Amino acid sequence: METIVQDGIRGFLHAAEGDARGGLVLTHGAGANCQTALLVAVSEAFAKNGFAVLRCDLAFRQRRPHGPPSPSTAAADRDGLRAVVAYLRERAEGAIVLGGHSYGGRQATMLAAEEPGVADALLLLSYPLHPPNKPAQLRTAHFPQLRTPALFVSGTKDPFGSPEELRAALELVPGRHELRLMQNAGHDLKRPAFDWGEIVAETVRLISGS
Repeated sequence: METIVQDGIRGFLHAAEGDARGGLVLTHGAGANCQTALLVAVSEAFAKNGFAVLRCDLAFRQRRPHGPPSPSTAAADRDGLRAVVAYLRERAEGAIVLGGHSYGGRQATMLAAEEPGVADALLLLSYPLHPPNKPAQLRTAHFPQLRTPALFVSGTKDPFGSPEELRAALELVPGRHELRLMQNAGHDLKRPAFDWGEIVAETVRLISGS
């Protein structure tokens, strides 16, 4: 694993093992950074299956170690993701997947809606469909412009969006998309234990169009 700190990019690069399949940019939620156990586990699973993985800190987290992002600087977070994708494209063979947990995933979808060709697929962990206990405040305005193939992974006990709410919201997405539910898991996807290799396999199928 290599530490990357340059040109506004800060993170850790996991080298692909075995036959190269592609690359994955993976980022964090609003209250975290790229060193969370979830991101490390996902990164290791993808690296073991042929993906070069760059898990990175968003721009807001690079500016300050704690605290949530601001809506006024969300565009800078998306600019940072765009730069990380470009960086990884120069170093990884094959398709590039852009992914993130919660807020990071939301920014990934917004970037892909603005620029459909920025990545070949999306991996969205616990997409924050709405704030807890505020189901009317949906974060789906950009979904009708989302044409990049996307895999949504969510816990059945996630207060940011129930399975029923997610299924209804995904009807707005014109691009190919899949929803994978983790039984009894919450927003952090910590428990129960889960085989992330299955998510790697689903991501590969999504990229290949099979």
